[in-house]
Amino acid sequence: MKLRGADLLARTLAAGGVKHVFTLSGNHVMPVFDAALDAKLNLIHVRHEAAAVHMADAWGRLTGEPGIALVTGGPGHANALGALYTALAAQSPMVLISGHAPLNELGKGAFQEMPQAELAKPLTVASWTAKSANAVGRDIARALREARKGPVHLSVPNDVLDAMADSKVPDMETSEARTRKAPAALAKAKRPLVIAGPAAMRRQPKGEFPVIGMESPRGVNDPSLGKLADVLAQADVVLLVGKRIDFTLKFGKIFAKSCRVFRAYGDVELPQPTPSQKAWCDDVRTALAYRPPEWKKIQDSLHPVAVCRGVQKLLDAPDAIFVSDGGEFGQWAQACLRAPRRVINGVAGSIGSALPFAAAAKVAFPGAPVVALLGDGTLGFHLSEIDTAVRHGLSYIAVVGNDACWNAEYQIQLRAYGADRAHGLDLLPTRYGAVAAAMGAHGEDVSTPEQLAPALQRAAASGKPALVNVMIERTAAPRY
Repeated sequence: MKLRGADLLARTLAAGGVKHVFTLSGNHVMPVFDAALDAKLNLIHVRHEAAAVHMADAWGRLTGEPGIALVTGGPGHANALGALYTALAAQSPMVLISGHAPLNELGKGAFQEMPQAELAKPLTVASWTAKSANAVGRDIARALREARKGPVHLSVPNDVLDAMADSKVPDMETSEARTRKAPAALAKAKRPLVIAGPAAMRRQPKGEFPVIGMESPRGVNDPSLGKLADVLAQADVVLLVGKRIDFTLKFGKIFAKSCRVFRAYGDVELPQPTPSQKAWCDDVRTALAYRPPEWKKIQDSLHPVAVCRGVQKLLDAPDAIFVSDGGEFGQWAQACLRAPRRVINGVAGSIGSALPFAAAAKVAFPGAPVVALLGDGTLGFHLSEIDTAVRHGLSYIAVVGNDACWNAEYQIQLRAYGADRAHGLDLLPTRYGAVAAAMGAHGEDVSTPEQLAPALQRAAASGKPALVNVMIERTAAPRY
């Protein structure tokens, strides 16, 4: 039986275990929308192409299986590219499939023609354009395989999707990860450390050594890692698992000159700490857990610490998922909140991904509590994705820290130029809870400390996507 290229694409995705595709429609990909019906692929239809990529990114991070984003060609593809950078920095398993101008019109000024694979290449581990309907199944199988290393892009021309193919859905390859032993120097060290990159964090190297996961753009100053810089400076042996020596590690200058650094990739089995190492391991855990004692004194206010204290009750469930964006409020959230699983903006340092991340988390784990924290500036990037959550019944809770300001940049102005030159960064104190309610979600606007706990309780009980807009104090992110 002959199939269209679009049918091969959709059925190969399904054969690879894909059930959900995060997508925004457009001329070039409508054959795939049609083919998704027979392949039984669930289309999560978003409001901006970047949101589709963020959702595929979060799916990949949370499940370990490649998330799939599908967008149209030309400007649709261009809109998706910025979000690919976030996925690349997070080493996220995902595939971006873009529609594309027809092969037989390339070079003639085709509608929305652009060098898509070339544009996506720096943002992916692999990027190419499908050349025929007969090969598109193999292209998708390759994309799913390559995505284990990070984000992949495949452009599929419109005439390839419409053309009839003689080939069948390819057999999907499976591979088992190889576990490597840690270098012997780790067992002999006095003050060993294991530092994992984003992908390795999700696999959790085996053993009792504390594994320090680094996925924040603030690197050694990540407020969620306490006094990390202190223990890094004391280490005599460091094992980097899937982690580069880059700006997050001050290009290696954070380590003592006598420290020996080893690198490993893939799964790593760690040795058991020796009796003399156990005290050091305890010291490392204590340093990572450090939070300034004065935070406990912050009560009866809408300081970010007090807001997070109220939110923590929503995350105490054993299957809860915590989502955090960047910015000053996001840094407070990452420092204060704990949950069994989390997805943050990541090493790329981007903002705007929290609502798409939360939506994907709810698709992946519909029964789990999902709570996202983000600032009011960040919210503006994908506010329209509340509509996506309402349409698809994705009942996450978003808590917006609203200080009516681009506060991260405002704090830079204060530090670098002084208060008299801090300008151009004010926003309106918009009632975003009312905005969310107008879009069909549950919305709350909180302006006093007494209102916070009841608003969070009502949001959790609503059974809808919920947004709680909290007028927080304008304060700098934690630094200690």
